[in-house]
Amino acid sequence: MKNNIAAKIVLASVLATSSTAALANDKWENKSMDAWLDGKAEATLLLNNNLNSFDINTDVDHKVVTLSGSVDSDVEKSLAGELVSGIDGVKKVDNELTVMNKGDQNTDSKTLASLTDSKITTIVKTRLLMDTDISGTDINVTTQDKTVTLKGNVESDAEHDLAMTIAQNTDDVNNVVDKLHVEH
Repeated sequence: MKNNIAAKIVLASVLATSSTAALANDKWENKSMDAWLDGKAEATLLLNNNLNSFDINTDVDHKVVTLSGSVDSDVEKSLAGELVSGIDGVKKVDNELTVMNKGDQNTDSKTLASLTDSKITTIVKTRLLMDTDISGTDINVTTQDKTVTLKGNVESDAEHDLAMTIAQNTDDVNNVVDKLHVEH
């Protein structure tokens, strides 16, 4: 009887320890993913010329990105939110940015179109750079009137197709112009 009780205690200890280890591993993976997404969000905002990324703070918890800090206009606030929401792996964006110059906003259609094109370029370039199956540094991305042009060199037909698909699957893109050269 004592051996049976001892065996149950040992079994319970082993199960508790393995459950704790699995929980700790899950927490570690979540924290690592959050840190990775935070870095991607910071890089995405930094690469955009229409935003002062030093005034924007990012915090990630369970794949939800919270933006805080200040921007100059509602357009910049929307742009920051859209850029971060376009990052693969982000579940949601809580955009808590404060608009500093409410009365001084110039949001004509030409400005909005320019900001949309800039957003598209940044998202496509970021996705190409973050994808380990593509040498994104060899691909130039430009956008005009929601048409993305990819220009540069890729190493294979598969890499070419992946780059084109990434651009085509980006929100707000109407067309993709292929100027990629496959190096055989």
